[in-house]
Amino acid sequence: MTTAPDRLLLRLEWRVLRRVDGRIQGGYRTPYRGSGLDFAGLREYVETDDARHIDWNATARLNSPQVRQFTEDRELTVWLVLDRSASMAAGRTGRGKHDMLVELALVLARLFGRGGNRVGALLHDGDTAQIVPPGTGRGHALRIGHELGRAIAPVTSTTDFAAMLDATASLARRRSLIILVSDFIGTGEWDKQLLRLVHRHEVVALRVMDATDDELPDAGLIVVEDAETGEQLIVDSSDPLFRARYRAGVDERDSVLAQRMRRANVPLHRIDTDRDVVDALVEVVASTRWRRA
Repeated sequence: MTTAPDRLLLRLEWRVLRRVDGRIQGGYRTPYRGSGLDFAGLREYVETDDARHIDWNATARLNSPQVRQFTEDRELTVWLVLDRSASMAAGRTGRGKHDMLVELALVLARLFGRGGNRVGALLHDGDTAQIVPPGTGRGHALRIGHELGRAIAPVTSTTDFAAMLDATASLARRRSLIILVSDFIGTGEWDKQLLRLVHRHEVVALRVMDATDDELPDAGLIVVEDAETGEQLIVDSSDPLFRARYRAGVDERDSVLAQRMRRANVPLHRIDTDRDVVDALVEVVASTRWRRA
């Protein structure tokens, strides 16, 4: 029986993979001599070599400085950190933020899982996490999609980004590519946790946004609800002063997020729900170095 994630991945694969696949690095081992884990041999020391790689026993035996060479491991471990908090339920049915989250997760897992790369996922529901251990291949991408297809967390609390980043750091034992997929709507400080993650890993942020996150409809008296806590207020959406204050709050939120990402040197890409996921991913991949040299 074909499930919704299967049908979605089939639809996305032929459109996305041929346009994006060749631009993603990693997923292979190479005879390039680097600083990996597998010993490849010795050669004579030159001025530009790191003295820490000198093999002193071989140097004494051969009576000339010798350095160790290793086969560099080009296989990549990727962690998809997926925000499933209440605010990710915003947007119209069938094309909301959670729908975009599922599409992005499926395609990224499929792209990176080709050729031997291992892809894991951390699904964060506001304050709890579900882990899909790293795996490869199409079936593993579908497993992540099936897990995401379950109901979004109930509206109980704001997203704890600090806890989400700490959970990611505890999972990613080896150097990895971390892809954060969220609307980044929440409260609290998480700069230290992000900087700690960046110190060890490469981190890229995909910000999934809907038009309702930025603008209020000009519809008179309306009920507005906090996307994270569920708190409701009646406001006059036609009041110019209120609309200006609302816009200023949105601009401040966006500015603070951009500053946080710049300080941590994390690329931040906005992906709107009304965009085609193919076009959005092609732009992201074209402008992002997915693996540090």
